[in-house]
Amino acid sequence: MAKNFALIGAAGYIAPRHMQAIRDTGNNLTCALDKSDSVGILDRFSDNVDFFTEFERFDRHIEMLRMKGTQDKIDYVSICSPNYFHDAHMRFALRIGAHAICEKPLVLNPWNLDALELLEEKSETNIYNVLQLRIHQSIKALKAKFDKSPGDKKHEVVLSYITSRGKWYDYSWKGAIEKSGGVPTNIGIHFFDMLTWIFGAVQSNRVHLNDPRKASGFIELENANVRWYLSLDKNDLPEQAVKEGKPTYRSITIDGDEVEFSGGFTDLHTEIYKDILSGGGFRIKHARTSVELAYKIRHAKIEKPGSGEAHPFLLKDC
Repeated sequence: MAKNFALIGAAGYIAPRHMQAIRDTGNNLTCALDKSDSVGILDRFSDNVDFFTEFERFDRHIEMLRMKGTQDKIDYVSICSPNYFHDAHMRFALRIGAHAICEKPLVLNPWNLDALELLEEKSETNIYNVLQLRIHQSIKALKAKFDKSPGDKKHEVVLSYITSRGKWYDYSWKGAIEKSGGVPTNIGIHFFDMLTWIFGAVQSNRVHLNDPRKASGFIELENANVRWYLSLDKNDLPEQAVKEGKPTYRSITIDGDEVEFSGGFTDLHTEIYKDILSGGGFRIKHARTSVELAYKIRHAKIEKPGSGEAHPFLLKDC
């Protein structure tokens, strides 16, 4: 039987992927919330969505649906709101007896995960995190490769992610570190999750740069040394990307070999939803390592790179 979904953050960038996932898995998006009313995108997926710009009215509507009975009540709440709201919106989902499907990061502070786990234990519903890189075919193949032959050698990994953003970014919630967690949390957490999933636990962590628009550091994992660089500055884009008119550059090399995963992102949210609806899904325990790492990076003191720790993007500016 089709499930009923509510969606929080309907005007956000990532919301359409959730709308598509709800539709493509044969379920119903019955109501949505966003303080902005620029949500014409809803018509692409359904013309029968109750829409609210005020949380209080949205809350009251969902309580009314719950009182009407099983057929009308909300089964899942998809959370696409700003990072600093995720904690409260997951609590809301559990309170109304619905499962929460939340975008990254689940929370900004690790101790909030502890509180959510306690709430989840007392609830009949669950919290799920969207960790789509874990189901990307190229990344799954990479993990399988290293799981089969871990060896004694530490692999050398270089992560570069540059996604240009205009001035608006600095004036939005994304530019406020207390709301977004800064660049490492807002755009880096999926990569940190992916790398720790493949190469094991964090042994040490050093931060070489942490500015509002770019950050860099060195992470020693159980089976890899990782030099990472994240940037919102279009001036960091490689010449080839600029020539091709591409606003984003994504690169991961392992022992000097490039890992190709530029494609294959189109339907990952739908696959995440299928997994959750079939009894799988990524839970709080899966999100913990990357949340803890991003928090430590955010609060780390800035250190000069040691031998072999500097990322190539840092070296070219020296």
